[in-house]
Amino acid sequence: MKPLYGAALLLLLCVPCSPQNPCICEKNKRVSHCRQVDGVCLCDSLGSAVPVNCSTLTSKCLLMKAEMTGSKSGRREKPKDAFEDTDGLYDPECENTGVFKAKQCNGTTCWCVNSAGVRRTDKHDADLKCSHLVRTTWIIIEMKHAEINAPLNAESLKKFFMDTITSRYMLDGRYISSVVYEKPYITIDLKQNSSDKSSGDVDIADVAYYFEKDVKGDSIFHNNRLNVSIDNEVLHLEKTVVYYVDEIAPEFSMKSLTPGLIAVIVVVILAIVAGIVVLVFTRRRKGKYVKAEVKEMNEMHRGLNS
Repeated sequence: MKPLYGAALLLLLCVPCSPQNPCICEKNKRVSHCRQVDGVCLCDSLGSAVPVNCSTLTSKCLLMKAEMTGSKSGRREKPKDAFEDTDGLYDPECENTGVFKAKQCNGTTCWCVNSAGVRRTDKHDADLKCSHLVRTTWIIIEMKHAEINAPLNAESLKKFFMDTITSRYMLDGRYISSVVYEKPYITIDLKQNSSDKSSGDVDIADVAYYFEKDVKGDSIFHNNRLNVSIDNEVLHLEKTVVYYVDEIAPEFSMKSLTPGLIAVIVVVILAIVAGIVVLVFTRRRKGKYVKAEVKEMNEMHRGLNS
């Protein structure tokens, strides 16, 4: 029976169209029961059955929930409050609108998330209170490309990513703060305050998730892979890291820091203390030397006067 289940799941993921109402959700392959309604392709998101409009991006929360269907496990100089998603894929709770619920739980363990669904507090028990969903206003996408003979043309690279983000992911260009190239690193800044975002604008969290999936070879689009080519040179990206900056700083305690980071902090503190000790010791020795020198000069003066 297991092979039949696997085949059925594969069919569900790859052929999201209903024979009676044929339409293809070009911007989301993780859907089912697609149908045409007033000229718009509407489909049910896998794992939640929430209807999604295939003419725009699907929310990150619904995408993550769809990705968890059939599987219950998954891995996947900055501003001082920027942080990574270190937890990877989880099965999120979504509002009916598709946005993340502020409080997410896995059994009896709960935590608060931002509007990008990224954990922004320590993990607690089920009594944890998350008063509201904190908005992510700044997303930093940092990529490292494979070794190339000569640096890429910075203007061509900027134009490629600006055009790709505005056309493929439908993000208004005013939310793309910068595209910076410093071989071999490419950094894209997306900024979007709640006061700037209109009802028809896609969210930068959804854009970043679609983009990250694209560059990692796991596109959400239906039969539409992203090819990164700058001035006819195909660019291979070796590493992509996404950082999140919220309108309110995250609430992590020291105990939530990784052992490696704690070790670095300890080493830095010890180095500072050692430097202070050396400085004090050096000054004391210098003071003794000066006192001895003054004493010798006084004895010389007394000898001459006698």
